[in-house]
Amino acid sequence: MERSSGETPCALVTMGVSGSGKTTIGEALAQRLGWDYEDADTFHPASNVAKMHAGHPLTDEDRWPWLKAIAAEIDRACDAGEHVVMGCSALRRVYRDILVHGRNEIRIVYLEGTQQLIASRLAARKGHFMPPELLTSQFETLEPPGGDEHPVTVSIDAPVDAVVDDILRQLKLEPAASDLSRRNRP
Repeated sequence: MERSSGETPCALVTMGVSGSGKTTIGEALAQRLGWDYEDADTFHPASNVAKMHAGHPLTDEDRWPWLKAIAAEIDRACDAGEHVVMGCSALRRVYRDILVHGRNEIRIVYLEGTQQLIASRLAARKGHFMPPELLTSQFETLEPPGGDEHPVTVSIDAPVDAVVDDILRQLKLEPAASDLSRRNRP
């Protein structure tokens, strides 16, 4: 299926390794667009969270039900005429294929950064279940989106507003009217 340049997505999936800004960028993007934000981590079963807390990477068998639950939520939102930004690691192509499953109105936003930059962010983080030691395994697993996935790829080595501006520019999307009035106040 070919994507039309004027098509407004119903869902954006901010993806990347832990510490790449999926939540921070995703929430800011959702706010600017006037869309809902969902964190895919909330769809993990307790067994996955416990496994990651213990420092063990998830297997694909751990991920399939999680990814299917996220895809179902994206479908629900899109089918209801809603718009959502979903923050999800989606490190491998097969994971993104489950989330997008051929729908043109779901777009991948790849938050790209170096392992050194992301490691420094993780070291400063408090209260998250992803131990920094698992970052290496995430980079080993990462399959950056290919051109046939029509991703929006942005460098995270910039302030949040600049990253969000870049995403909006690439998608040719305008901020919500409420965001424009907030940003134009003296």
